[in-house]
Amino acid sequence: MSTRVGVCDYGVGNLRSVERALRVAGAEPVISGDPSQIAACDGVILPGVGAFSIAARALHDTGLAKAVREVARSERPVLGICLGHQLLFEGSDEGQGGEGLGLLRGRVVKLVPAAGLKVPHMGWNTITTLRASALLEGIGSGSYMYFVHSYSADADPSDTVAVTDYGGDLAAAVERGTIMGTQFHPEKSGAAGLRVYANFVALCEVRVPVQRAG
Repeated sequence: MSTRVGVCDYGVGNLRSVERALRVAGAEPVISGDPSQIAACDGVILPGVGAFSIAARALHDTGLAKAVREVARSERPVLGICLGHQLLFEGSDEGQGGEGLGLLRGRVVKLVPAAGLKVPHMGWNTITTLRASALLEGIGSGSYMYFVHSYSADADPSDTVAVTDYGGDLAAAVERGTIMGTQFHPEKSGAAGLRVYANFVALCEVRVPVQRAG
């Protein structure tokens, strides 16, 4: 049976690109806004493009926040991408803010423009890996990833597995146990990004399979 990876559909996701990347990695994507379907998957991806407050409200109002936390509590892998990565944290300074999932310590703050740099941070940039990471296995320091963001997570240093330099080091990837996030878009980052998805699917495969009816 194929590994089933839930992709949360809460109105702000880059869903089809994520779906294609998961299929290349050999997984069965389950794109859904139904919390029960998401909670029944072997792992979950939280994509996202847009404003933190709107996305956070949608997650909580639809019950998807509860479903993602259930997956996390069972130690099945959870991956947040871009805005989804930011939603893993406790809250954000963007707009009206809002409550994140609180799966990782830290808050999301606005990028401060440095000399010669623009906000949003948009385009290709290299990442520097800081320590061994299951999510970034086989991806070396200096790999190029694609970024689009105006806010960045002020993550706990012990959770930060890679940074990118944009007027100073920003958290590019985080990992605490089975909770993972990337500020960059792996699905837009070529072969290195597809390796991120392959690594995530492999992590979902080694977890105890979810018991399904039928």
